[in-house]
Amino acid sequence: MANSWWEIKILCHPNLEDTLFWRLEKFGCDGMVSERSGDGLLLRAYSSHPPTHLLDLAALSLWMEQDALIAGLPKPAAHWRLIEEEDWASSWKQQWQPLEVGDRLLICPAWMEAPATERLVLKLDPGVAFGTGAHATTQLCLESLEMRLALGGSEQVLADIGCGSGILSIGAVLLGAGKVYAVDTDPQAVTAARENRHLNHIHPDFLVINQGSVEEVKSLAPEGVDGIVCNILAETVVELLPQFTPLIRPNGWAILSGVLLEQTQMIAESLEQTGWTVAALWKRGDWCCFQVRRE
Repeated sequence: MANSWWEIKILCHPNLEDTLFWRLEKFGCDGMVSERSGDGLLLRAYSSHPPTHLLDLAALSLWMEQDALIAGLPKPAAHWRLIEEEDWASSWKQQWQPLEVGDRLLICPAWMEAPATERLVLKLDPGVAFGTGAHATTQLCLESLEMRLALGGSEQVLADIGCGSGILSIGAVLLGAGKVYAVDTDPQAVTAARENRHLNHIHPDFLVINQGSVEEVKSLAPEGVDGIVCNILAETVVELLPQFTPLIRPNGWAILSGVLLEQTQMIAESLEQTGWTVAALWKRGDWCCFQVRRE
């Protein structure tokens, strides 16, 4: 049925959120949203792909159980149903309302009119990319950017590694960054980020969005950058840290998140080994955000 969607509901441990978002994205879901449900987390995902049959969904359920087993967490409970397109649109959009982040930003869904506010309005349509502002790691990164860019932001050049929907890059520009280079290896994320750049009336000269990773930023900014923001899985942060060193200018800084509390020691040790100093560690729920600097 061309006008029907699969709605997938998953009740899981909060520590599985990033892993299951990645799993659902690989499965081909067109939209995802999460919310707290007691001590757990409720994920909703939607897929419009015609090849999605019950056997595919059963395989997805098995993969998610394996993800939980590897992480040593309880198995998630997954349920799915077929809904009409108008029901999907209503269900997806009703889950997301304007959200104040930090002292200066208001994240507003693209399909809603922003309420009257003195805050900087960041319009967003995440598409299939990660980053709606609801996740603790995204909020921690935006709040860290607000603090950093309050100190001479207009002169600073930043890199957003793994930009997803572009929320951090756009937030950085709104908060006063001079220029941002945003990269992601996922072409769908690049498309979503560029569309959100247009939604916020940001000129491509101030926010460059390309497919790729650290090497792409190096080619775009051979003179280096003043700051790096990276909100991805902790294991990937560890892999990328050695590549950040030649990218950052002297006395540069970085904001790193996507890190669970139990992963902080691993990140701290990797930072020390690669010559970075931890300036601050912010926590929210089960997640944390490192603010680091390069001596």
